[in-house]
Amino acid sequence: MKTLINLEKKINSELTTKINNSEIKHNQLYVEIDKEDLIDVILFLKTNLDTKFRQLIDITAVDYPEESKRFKLVYLFLSHEFNQRIIVTYYINENEVVNSLTSIFPAANWMEREVFDMYGINFKDHPDLRRILTDYGFEGHPLRKDFPLTGHSEVRYSEDKKKVINEPVKLEQNYRNFDYQSPWEGTKYIKDQTDIKDDKKN
Repeated sequence: MKTLINLEKKINSELTTKINNSEIKHNQLYVEIDKEDLIDVILFLKTNLDTKFRQLIDITAVDYPEESKRFKLVYLFLSHEFNQRIIVTYYINENEVVNSLTSIFPAANWMEREVFDMYGINFKDHPDLRRILTDYGFEGHPLRKDFPLTGHSEVRYSEDKKKVINEPVKLEQNYRNFDYQSPWEGTKYIKDQTDIKDDKKN
């Protein structure tokens, strides 16, 4: 389509019952759908001669832990012929399984694995759904907002055992007293130590 306004009208007229909401912002078209309509909408966007969104740019998610529908799935597509971008979104509950796009866009393989790894969202009919960014045996999903910032375990090299080990995170840190004087003047404890040394010399 020549303009995003025409594209929006075309999509809404062709997919009347499958589009919950659409708007143009940041020179992109945003479309909200239901999870069940994903495959039909994506096939239309890819194959229709007036849309031709034939490149899948990315798949990601957003976590809203307080909401009943916890996750928002986000799909970004590009039409090279019309130089237009569209963002398709929908909401799901925490344990819902969503359809994989690997049969339509093979590039979705790794993108869906990343979403599975980082958020724990499962994709139906994915050919190889396993972790892709975290280590073997990793527990939890790092981009969930209830995941601790430090993680549950850490991987480090042990000088004693001469090998890489995996162990629970230990947050041991002594309390520190900070003063906020200019570093050019020297911190208070250094001044005090210097004064004591000078007194002893005298």
